[in-house]
Amino acid sequence: MKKRRRRHVSAVTIAASDSGGGAGIQADLLTFAAHGVHGGTVLVGATAQNTRGTSGIEKLSAAFIGEQMDSVFPDLRPAAVKIGALLDTPRIQAVAAGLRRHHAKNVVLDPVMVATGGARLLSAAAVKTLSKVALPFCDLVTPNIPEAEALSGVRIRTASDRRDAARAIAASGAGAVLIKGGHASGDSVCDLLYDGRLFREFVNPRIHTRATHGTGCMLSSAIAANLALGHGLEDAVRRSIRYVRSGLKRGFFPGMGWGVPDRIGIETRFRASRR
Repeated sequence: MKKRRRRHVSAVTIAASDSGGGAGIQADLLTFAAHGVHGGTVLVGATAQNTRGTSGIEKLSAAFIGEQMDSVFPDLRPAAVKIGALLDTPRIQAVAAGLRRHHAKNVVLDPVMVATGGARLLSAAAVKTLSKVALPFCDLVTPNIPEAEALSGVRIRTASDRRDAARAIAASGAGAVLIKGGHASGDSVCDLLYDGRLFREFVNPRIHTRATHGTGCMLSSAIAANLALGHGLEDAVRRSIRYVRSGLKRGFFPGMGWGVPDRIGIETRFRASRR
């Protein structure tokens, strides 16, 4: 009898490379692997970056981004897509066109606008393009509070402001919005999920650590991985927040600057908890 080949679940990350290994494509692939999901990549650009900052950014052509998508999507048939830094308007348009061409599903957008070291990754004009062109193809957008303000035009100071911002972002076409609460003050962190109808708050004690580089990439790629594995949106968000918090508790410092959450050491324990 012919042995049946095991089917592996795949997801694709569309983002830039972080040469320091803490965020971007590198963080996404580590997170996919920790969830038992095969990761494909569409590289938008590359950074010259280490644990102390970003010294340079190189962009790949919009045409080549489209070519990567046309190569990867029909073959891997990804069950989810994570999108990170898209860098500018031509690259946003190329990715949106590719998502449309390939009828991408479970698309999670982390609207990265500023690198940890302070480098600006998306201009104000490109943010408008992101809202108009890319958001309608996204099942979930995961901005932090400054990014939510930029996408919505709402100044966020209160819990009510967050809800207004989430509604405004969803009105741009996104299926759901997760406004992350890490930039707010206080001893707890509230992540607010809006699915277009209902709000759900995920409140957890703040973890005090400097090993936070790449946490936004880690969260959004974990959500994409969980969606690819068949979990519903709220469950995928809950599991992914737990995964990121586990990594933050075991953060480490590979260089002389920022630290990163542990994405590998927690793999066995985390995957066992999913059974």
